[in-house]
Amino acid sequence: MIAKLSELCQYRELIRNLVLRDLKVRYRNSLLGFLWSLANPLAMMAVFTVVFTFMMPNNSIPDFPVFVLCALLPWNCFRDSLMGTLNSIVGNASLIKRVYFPREVLPIATVLANLVNFALAMSVLFAMLIVFRVPLTRWALLLPLVVLTQLMFTLGLGLMLATANVFYRDTAMIMDVVILAWFFITPIFYPISILPTQRLVLGLDLNIHRLTYILNPMASIISTYRVILYHGAPPATDFFLRTFVSCLIVLVMGLFVFSHYSRVFAEEV
Repeated sequence: MIAKLSELCQYRELIRNLVLRDLKVRYRNSLLGFLWSLANPLAMMAVFTVVFTFMMPNNSIPDFPVFVLCALLPWNCFRDSLMGTLNSIVGNASLIKRVYFPREVLPIATVLANLVNFALAMSVLFAMLIVFRVPLTRWALLLPLVVLTQLMFTLGLGLMLATANVFYRDTAMIMDVVILAWFFITPIFYPISILPTQRLVLGLDLNIHRLTYILNPMASIISTYRVILYHGAPPATDFFLRTFVSCLIVLVMGLFVFSHYSRVFAEEV
């Protein structure tokens, strides 16, 4: 693992160039260019605000646009990164067959390109914090650590999915459905507190609230974004530590699986 990380460091210039390539391709022939990174979350925030504030007036969440953006921006980054890494190997088949380089470079570049978009989009959130007079506290300084946690989870899962997609091209089509379902079971436009703590399922008394955190790391990550930015409070240390360790395990697993099968990628793609 250490040798692999050392090799990736040697190819950091290639990673940088691939990140720039992904960003240029994404906004090529676009009138707004990078402004789409700002316009897209603003439009989605407006839709959710209209639906859950005006069309459903019983919604009691204060500063709802800020509440949504704290979750929607990380989710968009996660979704775009995951679907991008999924096709990062298959989509660069000609490059893989021509020259040697660490194959991990491709999914890493995809995730980092989406991280740049995420950083730009965060300016929208901070603007909304000012507009709605939601104070930033010192706990907002933990934001880079939360982003790192999400980055580890996204990259680890993306590496495994990119590997699976090389051998089973159905993976991309399956993930289209999974990512949509994942969006609704993650507390993005609703507070997790509305989930029941007890629900009888097939004769089992389940705590849906707790299971959402345990089985869905993105729910835990998004909850932490909201705690430090929307509520301005410190995250529970044990809760965040478990999330961080879980995401680190996913990253290590992803690197191991990807590295194990990457030697045959050129033959399979």
